[in-house]
Amino acid sequence: MAGPQGLVKIPELRKKIIFTLIVLAVYRIGVHIPTPGVDGAALQQAFASMQGTIFGWFNLFSGGALERFSIFALGIMPYISSSIIFQLLTVMVPYLSELQKEGDQGRKKITQYTRYGTVFLCFIQGFAISSTLMAYSNPPIVLEPGMAFKIMTTITLTGGTMFLVWLGEQISERGIGNGTSMIIFAGIAARIPQGISSAISLVRSGELGIGKLAIVAALILSVFFIIIFVERASRRIPVNYAKRVVGRKIYGGQNTHIPLKLNTAGVIPPIFASSLLMFPATIGTFVAAGAIQTITSWLSPGGWLYEILFVGLIFFFAYFYTAIVFKTEDVAENLKKYGGFVPGIRPGENTVRYIDYVLTRITLGGAVYISIICVLPTIMSQTLKVPFYFGGTSVLILVGVALDTVAQIETFMLSRNYEGFMKHAKVKGRTGSAYS
Repeated sequence: MAGPQGLVKIPELRKKIIFTLIVLAVYRIGVHIPTPGVDGAALQQAFASMQGTIFGWFNLFSGGALERFSIFALGIMPYISSSIIFQLLTVMVPYLSELQKEGDQGRKKITQYTRYGTVFLCFIQGFAISSTLMAYSNPPIVLEPGMAFKIMTTITLTGGTMFLVWLGEQISERGIGNGTSMIIFAGIAARIPQGISSAISLVRSGELGIGKLAIVAALILSVFFIIIFVERASRRIPVNYAKRVVGRKIYGGQNTHIPLKLNTAGVIPPIFASSLLMFPATIGTFVAAGAIQTITSWLSPGGWLYEILFVGLIFFFAYFYTAIVFKTEDVAENLKKYGGFVPGIRPGENTVRYIDYVLTRITLGGAVYISIICVLPTIMSQTLKVPFYFGGTSVLILVGVALDTVAQIETFMLSRNYEGFMKHAKVKGRTGSAYS
């Protein structure tokens, strides 16, 4: 029995996959619905001059919606930015920290605050983008400039983003994969054919030689394999369980391990870092002062200041997010509770310090790996003079989300004891587990 055939024979899983595909199709249809009051031809002409700027990055994460100035032009990034802010605040604000400890009810409250923050950020970014479009006069992009256009555009873009947030939540609850990540994945994947077509056009016109194209293709494939290898890599901490005698039965005495992933934070660091670096550029569109405009230009992708801040934020979020998702105190407490211990390490505080030590070291390696992958486009453009943009962040998101989704499908099938599929397929997710 082939793997894909096994997938369609599980009704519940089939419904989840079909539902996810339908939601993503709705998203892609919405990308082509334009915001009223804009001249599409003039917008395309103006946007051609913005490639390589911060607007190019906005367009990347919006799945091409910005260059069409569709109702989804802001994409899902305002929601991600709001999530970053409130995750940071849960560490600094005692009230939010207590909410997080209250379980599902507390998390629902924080999610509600995150949505309010998303609306606020959408209003700021929508107003900024509408003001920027009105500033173009040769050729004019906005058909009827004025405050009415700004208000209408801001409300339209805010509604579009909140609809995307709702779609993402529906995928997370009723579909396959993380909804927010799947929307970003779909937007990036939809632009792959356009990138291939652009590369072929450059070769035909003579702007890109066959040899240089082959080098770029080889590098892209190498990056794919490196990402897949590292995302599955983990450090295993051995754990032994002491034997316990309960009545006439003996429990424990087993040997197992704690898998610590090299890249525990996944694709979160580059997404969060990009989101934060986009926000100052948005604010800069409100201020016409020379100093502010200079700073905004420094924060454009490809500049030395942007790359330094980008790498710094990747390191910060790699450690920050790892600390959120992996609680060493809880792991050590559970080991002690059930009679487990790391060989040579005393249970309790010593185990916490040891796991922290190991996790800190491998997270450093993970942050270095993510940084190299994400700054690779700049290195390629400056050394190989490649005339089109190759996104290391895009590739990292594509591979990471794909592996996460495969791992979730794998877990779902295991929970249904569908052994027929597992006997004929070797599916590996980012957790590194394999079944044969």
